[in-house]
Amino acid sequence: MEKFDFIWSDRKRFLGMPITFTKYSLSNDRLFLEKGLLNMKQEETVLYRIRDISLSITLWQRIFRVGTVTVISSDHTNPKLELINIKKPRETKELIHIQVEKMKDERRMRIGELIDNDDLTDDDYNEDL
Repeated sequence: MEKFDFIWSDRKRFLGMPITFTKYSLSNDRLFLEKGLLNMKQEETVLYRIRDISLSITLWQRIFRVGTVTVISSDHTNPKLELINIKKPRETKELIHIQVEKMKDERRMRIGELIDNDDLTDDDYNEDL
């Protein structure tokens, strides 16, 4: 993975231990997923494209103090990104939320920019002004 100043990073865990080859990282403007040992694959989601963040913690995950954060975005190549079995999932979800809102404020995102153009009417554009 390239060298970035990451705000947060973790690995997918098995039985609470980070012994997998899946890494998650959060920078100021992107959320990264990197997986694989010999053949590596990296996916990223630009934070201002994120529409929804959810958290799920099963009984098994509670025992090992991990959880899954699911990120839904308007990214066409990767609309659903799951951070599976990460430690401190509640804090991570909140950190992502804060960073997403910060990015949207910095880019002056409006509701019209987050919805597909086919769904908008002329009234929607006037409300943003």
